[in-house]
Amino acid sequence: MFIQTEETPNPATLKFLPGREVMGAGTAEYRSEEESAGKSPLAERLFDVDGVSGVFFGGDFVTVTKRDDKEWYLMKPAVLGVIMEHFTAGRPVVTEDTNSGHASDGEDSEVVSQIKELLDTRVRPAVAMDGGDIVFESFDEGVVTLFMRGACAGCPSSTATLKMGIENMLRHYIPEVREVRAAAM
Repeated sequence: MFIQTEETPNPATLKFLPGREVMGAGTAEYRSEEESAGKSPLAERLFDVDGVSGVFFGGDFVTVTKRDDKEWYLMKPAVLGVIMEHFTAGRPVVTEDTNSGHASDGEDSEVVSQIKELLDTRVRPAVAMDGGDIVFESFDEGVVTLFMRGACAGCPSSTATLKMGIENMLRHYIPEVREVRAAAM
C-alpha cells in the first residue's frame, strides 16, 4: 500500500491519500480523542499519535491536524504507519452513520436549497482538494453561516476564501445573500 501525502494551505494540517475509498458517503470530523471514542476506530488510533489534534475523513483522503508545538517531520511517519496498518487490516473507518455535513435535515426554503446546491457543486469539491470541507450551517436575514472542517478549520486563508470566493459567488447567484460568515467552533 502506498499512501501519498499532500501539503494543504493550512500549515497545521496534512492530507493523506491512501489510494482507496476512505468514506463511502459523506464526511466525518473529530476534534478530540473523546469525540472519536466508539465512533471511529481510525480516528481513535490517530489520536494516539502524540501531537494529533484533529482528524477529518473525506471521500478518498484523511486530513490530520497537529498541535502548534509539534513538527510534521517527526509526526508524519507515525501517522502514515497508523493509516497503513488500519487499512491493511481491513478495519472500518467509522462505526456510525455520517451525513452530507449540512445542518438542518428538515425541508429547506428555495434560497437555502440554492445555497446548498452551489456549495455542493462549486465549493466543496474545490476545498476537498485541499483536505477540507465547508458546509452550510444557517441562513438568516441575508447572512449565510458556514462551518469550516478539516484543513479549512483554522486555515490562515479561510477568511479570504469565505469573503472573496464564496461570498462573491453566492451574492452573484442569489441576490438574497448579503454576507457569509464562519460559524464559531
